[in-house]
Amino acid sequence: MTRRTFSTAVLGAATASATFAQSKKPIRLGAPIFLKSDDPEVLAREHKRLGYTSAYFPPFDSPDANLIAAVRKTYTANNLVIAEVGAWVNILHPDPATRKKNLDYAIDRMRIADEVDARCCVDTAGSFNTKSSADPRNVSKEYFDATVENCRKIIDAVKPKRSKFTIEMMFANLPDGPDSYLQLIKAVDRKEFAVHMDVCNVLSSPDKYYNSGKYIDELFKKLGPWVMSCHAKDLTIPGGRSLTFIEVVPGRGIVDYKSYLRNLAQVPREAPLMLEHFANDDEFQEGAKFIRKQGADVGVSFV
Repeated sequence: MTRRTFSTAVLGAATASATFAQSKKPIRLGAPIFLKSDDPEVLAREHKRLGYTSAYFPPFDSPDANLIAAVRKTYTANNLVIAEVGAWVNILHPDPATRKKNLDYAIDRMRIADEVDARCCVDTAGSFNTKSSADPRNVSKEYFDATVENCRKIIDAVKPKRSKFTIEMMFANLPDGPDSYLQLIKAVDRKEFAVHMDVCNVLSSPDKYYNSGKYIDELFKKLGPWVMSCHAKDLTIPGGRSLTFIEVVPGRGIVDYKSYLRNLAQVPREAPLMLEHFANDDEFQEGAKFIRKQGADVGVSFV
């Protein structure tokens, strides 16, 4: 992608942002389910029973081609959109053999995402730390360049036609916000590379936390045209002398969901909102109820 091409893309993104308010669309809401089954029809019915219209790809162990095809056919017939196929492996592991194994797995997950017409395959960029935790090198040029290389390898190996590869933003490694993600989009230079949005992961300071609506507006203004799917949770800051954020059910924290939903309803492609990280169905249902209420308050509907 040349500087001129990227500038044109960014200009187009800005234009799309300016017209968001004229293209508001219903949102698909989803969550993990706790029912265990290898039958896609059973899983689809459970999603519908819980009121979800989007889903994670089921946590099957090594699904074969027939099972993958059955998931796509059954979910489509039940008006369920697969929001994401998660890779969730460290594709920057410092051990070369482990890194290759993880990269091969991510490639396979990208292939599955394309076969089931998922909005995206998502992973974090990884870590130079063996435990996939914070490391000072994770905000370096070396890290950025290695991430670009990995994204290209995954996309070029699969050449997806329907799905996109995305990186989840994190507070302690790149991309850590909208500007570094835009830089990554430019550097990866593949139309199959897009954005997975998790606003809570980058509300990384008291200013962003207490003014989350303003920061969410910035995230979508800059990245909205590339957003394929999003995560939903909430944050609180407990007492103490050090800064710590705790993930909680939406409605128990102070994240500005009205801003989140208003922006999400205006992205160019229908991007599902997926609840995550809670203990049971009751907590997921509590979060879903809160999100729907917040949507109603700002004129956002749900499929």
